[in-house]
Amino acid sequence: MTNKHSPQIQTPPTSSWNLANGSACVIADMPEAALTCLDFWCKAGSVYEEKGEEGIAHFLEHMSFKGSKNLQEGEFDLKIEALGGSSNAATGLDDVHFYILVPPIELEKALECLLDLVITPTIANEPFQTERQVVLEELAQQDDQPDEILYQKLLGYCWANHPYSRPILGTTESLNSLCTSSMVDFHSKRYRGSNCTLAIAGNVPKDIEKIINNSQLTSIQSISSNNWETTQSIKVPFTKGKIEVAIERLESARILIAWPASQAKDQKDIMGFDLATSILAEGRRSLLVHRLREELQIIESIDIDISIHEAGGIIILELCCLEIQLIQVEKELHSILSSCLTRTITKAELNRAKQLVRNGYYFGIELSSQVSSLVGTQTLWERNQNLLYPLSYLDFWTAERLQEIIFPKLQLEESFTLIANSK
Repeated sequence: MTNKHSPQIQTPPTSSWNLANGSACVIADMPEAALTCLDFWCKAGSVYEEKGEEGIAHFLEHMSFKGSKNLQEGEFDLKIEALGGSSNAATGLDDVHFYILVPPIELEKALECLLDLVITPTIANEPFQTERQVVLEELAQQDDQPDEILYQKLLGYCWANHPYSRPILGTTESLNSLCTSSMVDFHSKRYRGSNCTLAIAGNVPKDIEKIINNSQLTSIQSISSNNWETTQSIKVPFTKGKIEVAIERLESARILIAWPASQAKDQKDIMGFDLATSILAEGRRSLLVHRLREELQIIESIDIDISIHEAGGIIILELCCLEIQLIQVEKELHSILSSCLTRTITKAELNRAKQLVRNGYYFGIELSSQVSSLVGTQTLWERNQNLLYPLSYLDFWTAERLQEIIFPKLQLEESFTLIANSK
């Protein structure tokens, strides 16, 4: 698709198919890319963890690099480096992915290594015990960061009693209670058929489909049922409220405001939130930045972020200021947000927001790693579409519709507000 507002922007052509076991494959052809990205996605994020095994999804990500059926510990990294490539992995709330960047000529060898890594991890006891200490240290470092503590507290208040509220790294207690058999069981249940997607973006050989169809991906067992898929349409509950906390070593006072956002499948609404948050707090000309930082100079910094997940997203506005200015900042914030219900959004404001959103999408499809990530998640969650398709909703969002539909949801009374001071 070529976007009518910027005809020079084109997305790479894609093709996809499913294997007999239900695993999905998607290819994005980028002949000019210097590196090809192989990206394995699985519905095995922290949301699938049972009570008492919090952190096992992320721990398994670590253990996958500690050896597999055909790879000794450390051999995977050595092989990928020998191919002139690099690798990494990440665990989220909904899914986990492992990816490799290699020169196109080394794709087939890299694919063999990647699939061996994720499909047949050995999860042996000795490296398990060693890696547990690594993860515990990672957790300790996170728990020592005031910003991380605040963020996790906010999620705990907003998404109370839902798996999204739990730290992805788990807790010291849950990590210490895990054993190799529980991890093997988690892997066996999650890394199956339709839970898995292989995405490849870059310069790919013409026989790529044959290569994949003859790979280890076909050895993954199919899946007969999945309770998560029957309940994922139920939106995560959001708790409104307000609380003040004191955090040790917090450098500035903070106001964190969270609002519920739409589920990942509700792309039109997400576009509306994206535009509204751009009008509010992106750039010096945005409403909050201009008033609070440029005119009144009562805040040190301001940031707004939208995190989108399958069962529901969250918008978080963070303002840093001096403690003595907290009351004034909150008062001004309330005034600006309330004014958005009645003030006219100018044509210039709306056009600026739309261009910022467009730019974000354009910049997000420049690299093969970015494209593989996008097509991988879209295919995994059955949203196969052109990478710029969400931009088709821009024309729906007029100033009047933003004022009528979106800004009423971005009021303080619809939020959970966390005010933090330093102990």
